[in-house]
Amino acid sequence: MSRAPKPIPLTTTQARQIWLHAQRLDERAPFGDGAQAVSDAVAHLGYVQIDTINVIERCHHHILFSRIPSYRRADLRHAQSVDKSVFEYWTHALSYVPAGDFRFFLPAMREHRREGHKWFASVKPADMRKVMRLVRAGPLTIRDIEDDVLTEKEHLWQSRKPSKRALQLAFYTGAVTVSERQGMLKTYELMTRHFGWDKLPKPASAKDITAYLLDRALRSQGVVSLDSVCHLDAPRKTAVAALIASRVRRGELVPVAIDDAGKQQHWALPAALEPGERAPPDLVHILSPFDPLIIQRKRTNLIFGYNHLFEAYVPKAKRKLGYFALPVLVGDEIVAALDLKTDRQAKKLLMQKWTWVGKGKKTAGRKELKQKIEEELDRFEKFQLAE
Repeated sequence: MSRAPKPIPLTTTQARQIWLHAQRLDERAPFGDGAQAVSDAVAHLGYVQIDTINVIERCHHHILFSRIPSYRRADLRHAQSVDKSVFEYWTHALSYVPAGDFRFFLPAMREHRREGHKWFASVKPADMRKVMRLVRAGPLTIRDIEDDVLTEKEHLWQSRKPSKRALQLAFYTGAVTVSERQGMLKTYELMTRHFGWDKLPKPASAKDITAYLLDRALRSQGVVSLDSVCHLDAPRKTAVAALIASRVRRGELVPVAIDDAGKQQHWALPAALEPGERAPPDLVHILSPFDPLIIQRKRTNLIFGYNHLFEAYVPKAKRKLGYFALPVLVGDEIVAALDLKTDRQAKKLLMQKWTWVGKGKKTAGRKELKQKIEEELDRFEKFQLAE
């Protein structure tokens, strides 16, 4: 019986470089530009999270801007509504995902069709029949339905419109998809009609989904753990762990030991461990708190030594970084957190609070560091105010 291979030691600096390369944050324009760049970025990352907070530009646009310097909002609309290379569905949160990965989400859609959805248990069959009848007649938004009798909310984020809840349930079952967005206003369309399908594709098997989740994480994270592969999806850990063990035995994956990770195990593709170039020291990214580099807080803290605080729901008096602080990546270090707000009427970006973190706390070289960040802030402001 062969022994398990000894983990390869990795410093946190090495782990950072691998992760940044996997996230394509160590290059200025890794995906080019236009709608094709959006499609390529989403395909590489596996998902781009959607969120409603708009104190600055919403996170799906922000995440793409961080990797596509020439990004325009119209590029995402084109990818979703014209090329149809991306679609919306639930990953760990509502996200844009590659249309080429559709079959991996079909089993979840079928499960919701059979068993319902815990968030929409109160949807009445009559309301579902109503919205499906309307959407069969053509694409529609919730504003097109004016005859609803409003009901009480069952939880904070639930709509008072029965038709909206029914449309959302139809979305999770795969009967309809979001064919277009204007801000957060969604246009719903029949899934098959949107993609031009006679019928839905064949769903992926459980085995295929396990491999998909692991491969997606390896591609976009470089070095993975069970927690990072199965973010907010603990039931899949057993199957993913078995697949990892199998690939390690075949030499397709190697175990690695990251400094200060303790008992948490990590793995990587052998090719990912080959030495690469560090991110240029003058490369600055003002990141969304929902960016894939930030959203898994414990992982970010382990590899970057930075514990991001998302304080939008924290009382003002208790905030340390601010309502919607954005981590600032310079080279391969997170050096600051900026609480920004876009004043769209005055057409300017407001600095609410600037907090130095990590190596940014050091006074040596801070003047030059601040200048680099301010240059990126000018570009970020233009992005915020662009139509």
